[in-house]
Amino acid sequence: MASRAAAVLGLIALTAMLMGQATEAVDFAFSNNAQGTTGGNRFDQEIGQSGALEIMDSSTKFIWDTFHQQSAADRKNVDKVTLIVESMDGVAYTSGDQIHLSADYVGNYGGDVKAEIRGVLYHEMTHVWQWDGKGNAPSGLIEGIADYVRLTAGLAPSHWVKPGSGDKWDQGYDVTAYFLQYCESISSGFVANMNTKLASGWDVGFFNDITGKSVDQLWSDYKAKYASSG
Repeated sequence: MASRAAAVLGLIALTAMLMGQATEAVDFAFSNNAQGTTGGNRFDQEIGQSGALEIMDSSTKFIWDTFHQQSAADRKNVDKVTLIVESMDGVAYTSGDQIHLSADYVGNYGGDVKAEIRGVLYHEMTHVWQWDGKGNAPSGLIEGIADYVRLTAGLAPSHWVKPGSGDKWDQGYDVTAYFLQYCESISSGFVANMNTKLASGWDVGFFNDITGKSVDQLWSDYKAKYASSG
């Protein structure tokens, strides 16, 4: 009886492991091509390979949750994501399933570099997983959604603008992220619903479809809210 019970428990454990592998069937890879440089060495010291892979994994799960993508059928078909640290201008960029992070930026960053790298990678991992209206959505909306994920994860840096700032809804990045946070507050699941719609294309009418208000009205209401509270 004891051996039979042990066999059953082993089968349960094996089944759970296989189910977990099927659920999280994404490989994460890391390469530091800037070893020996100030930024490359700092990345290794502050984050390292294990830290990089942990951020990629945790951000992916957070993004799936934000987009309400519990089923693999709801997500983009990505089997592997690679993070490359290298010497280059700028901060970071994503091309397909590859994220490129600037070692120069890491080396010169004056604040909490661990928090900054985590925030940057949450933003870039969003680009891996989000839909972009088949390339037709405004870039400001796409960047705004990526910064919305960073904001929602509690990783917004101190240098971001204040909520209510900006000249137009698709200005991008932090401006649009705070606007999307407002849209989420009046229509729960707004960002997830917008991302789902962006899988098939782009139409500014998506805002009205989700909230019952045009984007111009939403932006006007958003600006008025912060003007009155200021």
